Amino acid sequence: MSFPLLTATAVLPAVGAVATAAVPAARRTAAKWLALLVSLATLVLAIVVMVRFDPGGARYQLTESHAWIADFGVRYELGVDGIAVVLIALTALLMPFIILAGWHDADPLETGSKRWRPTQGFFALILAVEAMVVISFEATDVFLFYIFFEAMLIPMYFLIGGFGDRAHAQGEEAASTQRSYAAVKFLLYNLVGGLIMLAAVIGLYTVAGNFSLAEIAQARANGTLHMATSTERWLFLGFFFAFAVKAPLWPLHTWLPNAMQESTAPVAVLITAVVDKVGTFAMLRFCLQLFPEASKWATPTILVLALISIIYGALLAVGQRDIKRLVAYASISHFGFIIMGIFAMTSQGQSGATLYMVNHGISTAALMLVAGFLISRRGSRLIADYGGVQKVAPVLAGTFLIGGLATLSLPGLAPFVSEFLVLVGTFTRYPAIGIIATFGIVLAALYTLVLYQRTMTGPVKPAVSSMPDLRPRELLVVTPLIVLLIFLGVYPKPVTDIVNPAVKQTMSDVQKTDPKPAVEAAK
Repeated sequence: MSFPLLTATAVLPAVGAVATAAVPAARRTAAKWLALLVSLATLVLAIVVMVRFDPGGARYQLTESHAWIADFGVRYELGVDGIAVVLIALTALLMPFIILAGWHDADPLETGSKRWRPTQGFFALILAVEAMVVISFEATDVFLFYIFFEAMLIPMYFLIGGFGDRAHAQGEEAASTQRSYAAVKFLLYNLVGGLIMLAAVIGLYTVAGNFSLAEIAQARANGTLHMATSTERWLFLGFFFAFAVKAPLWPLHTWLPNAMQESTAPVAVLITAVVDKVGTFAMLRFCLQLFPEASKWATPTILVLALISIIYGALLAVGQRDIKRLVAYASISHFGFIIMGIFAMTSQGQSGATLYMVNHGISTAALMLVAGFLISRRGSRLIADYGGVQKVAPVLAGTFLIGGLATLSLPGLAPFVSEFLVLVGTFTRYPAIGIIATFGIVLAALYTLVLYQRTMTGPVKPAVSSMPDLRPRELLVVTPLIVLLIFLGVYPKPVTDIVNPAVKQTMSDVQKTDPKPAVEAAK
C-alpha cells in the first residue's frame, strides 16, 4: 500500500492545530513556533505532491479511495489534477508567511484587556483552515468536498470575530461590535450558499446514485447517466450560487469588504488569497465537469456578472478611504477576471484564470501584509492619516509599491501574464466583454497609484515621522513574495505546464474548442 500523501498533506495541519491549541497558556511563544514548523512541514509535503504529479499522466493522480458511508454511496476519495496541485502549493506556501506576519496579532494588550482569545487559539484556527482548504482541493467525492467547504466557515468565523484588527478609531466597544457584525455577515452569506448547495448535492445523488465525481462524469460521458435539461440547470445553479458567494461574485460580494476590514492583515490574506480560491476552483472542478450543458447555458449571464464585478469593484476601490476596504474591492474586481476567464470557455481563458488564482494570492498577500505592517505602526486604516512614509521608511514604501504594481498587473510582474491570458481568451469568443473588461485595468492603475501617492509621498505627517522601517521578521515575510512575483512574471512556465493539461480536460468536458483566428498565421 502506497503512502497516503494527499491525506497526510491535509491531516498534518489538522493535527498541528490540535497540538497548538493544547500548548499551555503560559507558553505562547512555543505555540507560535509549533504552528510555524507545522506550516513549513506541510509546505514540504505540498512540494512532494507537486514533484510526484505528472502533468502528462492521468487526470487525477495520487488517488485514494476508501468506503465511508457505504449505504449512501459516500466515499473518502481524494485525487489531484494540475489545477488542484498548484492551488495546494499556493495554500501551503502562504501559510508560513501568514503565521510570521501575525506573530504578535493575538498577543494580550498591555492594558490587560481580556477581549483577545489566547494566542494558541489564533494559530490553531489558522492551521485548521489550512487543513480544510487543502482537503477541499483534494476531494473528488462531492459530499466529502461539501463537508469541508462548509466546515472551514467555523474557524474563519472565530478568526474574524475574535481576533479582529486593533487599529480602530472608535474605541474597543465599537470595534468589538463591528467585528461581530462582519463575522456574522460572513457566516450568514456563506451558510445560505452552503444550504442551497446541500439541496443540489442531494438532488445530484437522487439522479446519479452516488457522489463520486469521476464516476458521475464518466457516466455522463458514455451516456449511461441522463439528466433532464431543467434538472441539470437547477443543480448547476445550486452549486454555482454557493461558489459565487465564496468567490465572491457581484452581487453576492458584500460580506468581503466588512470581513477584510475588521480582520487582522494575515487573516484578511487568508480570506482572499486562500479561502475564496475554493469557490473559483470549485467552478472549474464541479460546475463545468458535472453540468457541462448547464454551464454553457449560464455562460452569458455569468460573464455579465463577472464584468460587473470587474468594473464595480474597481470603481469602489477608487473611492475608498480605508486601506483594507480598498484592497477588498480590488480583490472583487480581480475575482471578476478569474470567473470571466473560467466561463470564456477557451483554453487561454481557463489557463489564465487558474494562473490568476495563484498570482492574485501572491500579489494580494504581498500588498495586504505590507499594509498590515504599515497600519500596525500608525494605528489607523485611514488613507488620510498617512503621508510621506517613503521618506522615513523607504523599504516599507518600496515593497508596498511593488505589491501595488503587481495588483495593477504591471508587465514583468506575475499578475500581468494571467490577466493578459484571461483577456485574450475572452476576446476571442466574446470581444465586447473583453473590450469592456480592459477598463478594469485602467481603474486598477488609478486606485493603486492614488493609494501610493496619498500614503507614501508628499510632506511627512507628524504621526509618521518616527515610523520604523521593516524589521527582519517582516522582511522575511515580504521578500520571498516579491521574488515570486518577479519570477512568475518573467517565467510562468513552471505553473502553466502543470495547469494546461487539466484545462484541456475541462474544455473536453464542456465539448468546447478554441475559436479559430480570423487570419491564419503564415507557414
